[in-house]
Amino acid sequence: MSTRRHIAILGSTGSIGQNTLEVIRHFPDRFQVTYLTAHRNIDLLREQVERFRPRAVVVHEGCDAAVLRTMTDGRTEVLVGAEGLHEIVTRSDVDLVVSALVGFAGLVPTLHAIRAGKDIALANKETLVVGGGLIMEAVRAHGVRLLPVDSEHSAILQCLQGEDHRAIERLILTASGGPFRLWDAERLASVTPQEALAHPTWRMGKKITVDSATLMNKGLEVIEAHWLFGISAEAIQVVIHPQSIIHSLVQFADGSIKAQLGVPDMKMPIQYALTYPERPAAPHPRLDLAALAEMTFQEPDPKRFPCLALAYRALRTGGTAPAVLNAANEVAVEQFLEGRISFPMIASLIEEALDNHRPVIDPSLQDLLRIDGETRTALTQTAPVHD
Repeated sequence: MSTRRHIAILGSTGSIGQNTLEVIRHFPDRFQVTYLTAHRNIDLLREQVERFRPRAVVVHEGCDAAVLRTMTDGRTEVLVGAEGLHEIVTRSDVDLVVSALVGFAGLVPTLHAIRAGKDIALANKETLVVGGGLIMEAVRAHGVRLLPVDSEHSAILQCLQGEDHRAIERLILTASGGPFRLWDAERLASVTPQEALAHPTWRMGKKITVDSATLMNKGLEVIEAHWLFGISAEAIQVVIHPQSIIHSLVQFADGSIKAQLGVPDMKMPIQYALTYPERPAAPHPRLDLAALAEMTFQEPDPKRFPCLALAYRALRTGGTAPAVLNAANEVAVEQFLEGRISFPMIASLIEEALDNHRPVIDPSLQDLLRIDGETRTALTQTAPVHD
């Protein structure tokens, strides 16, 4: 009888999905890829099917499903859309779901997977940002493990091993600062999408790369850390660390601090989530401390990067405010990438959406779906065009 864990990867053609498959490739005796999903990158999905032989895949559109069936000669079951995602994450031949979809799209399938008793390796921070209360309640009710893939939250998890959580005084999330950490307000007003996508240390998808440039990514991670570790907003700090070597830190009641270090490579936190709490040997890059020229830290500038403060505001407000924050950010980032709004207007649109929202406390899934849709519709209809 096989002892391998059966893995479903939601978003297998994205950066996290591809890195997850590279990790799995090093451990053929531990893991079997059972299901893969993709949005529109059918060519890459076909290559993944040929290499890993999943039992089924899910694509976003029916036309892509027809193309993929032709490419694979019908050897692999091809499902479509939200129903297909629901189907695979609840099947009995899945032990762990890697949730790596982009944005709000990850919430519902991740919740379905938890309710079906599946362990989750969570790379989709928006799931907890939008539905943290629902997700954590489901995790407790169904006795599953929710393991973070984000390097910052993986670092905190590692720092907390063997520690009494009651002794936590502060969580410290590090941020690279993105490509504009030294730019003044005048230069920020003229930022182009191409400049925003040129991240200095990480290679990520477009949406998360822009979020890093605005520091919204760090704001979302603050909210995620609140839910993962049960820590208040006041006890979560963000510091800029351009070298991206220290991935996060935990300060304890006695004043001591533990940090987790490593090269900026997502394969290590992915492996930790897949193999937790073990640390099997792997050929990932090693950190050469002697070769480091420096490690520097600074406070983020709230005037130049207001998105971080908006995330803290949404977390303190609670209820559906983080859902509005996330929806507004997703719409604003898309409009920026399309050249319709300026870089500073991303924060302006988010702030306007929060100002106009009356939060629902203790929201249901239906509340979250409704408010997400209403926020997107309102911003899509009213967002100005940038000259």
